[in-house]
Amino acid sequence: MSNQPQKFPVIAANEIYRLPPKLFDARCTACWFMLALAALTIASFWTLDLQWAKFLSADSARKMGKFLGELLSPSMNPVFLQKLGIASLETIAMSALGTLLAAIAGLALALPASRTHAEDKALWRGPTRLILNGLRSIPELVWAALLIISAGLGPFAGTLALGLHTTGVLGRLFAEAIENAPPGPAFALRAQGVPAGRVFLYSTLAQILPQLLSYTLYRWENNIRAAAVLGVVGGGGLGQMLAFHMGLFHMNETSSILIAMILLVAMVDFTSYLSRRILQR
Repeated sequence: MSNQPQKFPVIAANEIYRLPPKLFDARCTACWFMLALAALTIASFWTLDLQWAKFLSADSARKMGKFLGELLSPSMNPVFLQKLGIASLETIAMSALGTLLAAIAGLALALPASRTHAEDKALWRGPTRLILNGLRSIPELVWAALLIISAGLGPFAGTLALGLHTTGVLGRLFAEAIENAPPGPAFALRAQGVPAGRVFLYSTLAQILPQLLSYTLYRWENNIRAAAVLGVVGGGGLGQMLAFHMGLFHMNETSSILIAMILLVAMVDFTSYLSRRILQR
């Protein structure tokens, strides 16, 4: 061991006893931004007609208690439960078919919407992403209202509405997954002269397939909930039953419909978990 004394870095006294920064500094841009945001939030509460006294009144609490009491007692009428089962199967079919069509179309649009490697010119990247932005910027409810004009009332219009909106969502997610895939295996195949289609199939797609499946199953779960909204415009399934019974204030039947929707979402969530476990083996 060396007997030379160890050298320690010299620290200035002002660095040791440096005081913490001020809570607010006139030169702090973030401070002014947060102050403006807080002022905007306070102004929003001031301009809105928030009737807190009416909301917290005894009459409001009594009505809410009666509403929750009816909602917590689901209907067990056999005739109604039979209709509920048929509507549940219809909702599963709508959401599954819409998600499947969206996954296929989204993957097809994700290929020109992504840059697979640094030398890829990706000429169609901008126009294709613009199409994807347009598809997902229009809500499912608006798509269903437009498609009902040509497809008519029922699950067909609801399925197409879910498919169009979900195509925009999955297409963008798939494109990001393709661009963020590890480039090493694809570069090795391209260096060997393998065509671009086979490079994508055997390298990029093989790496991102669990991620694509996870995105698809998550959107399937979202589409089951979105199918309830489509019932407002006659999109079929549980949503149409929910809109009908809620409009008539049939809270017992509404409770049964909500329970069915919760069970469907739980089923899809379990399927997603099980598929991820299988792919990770």
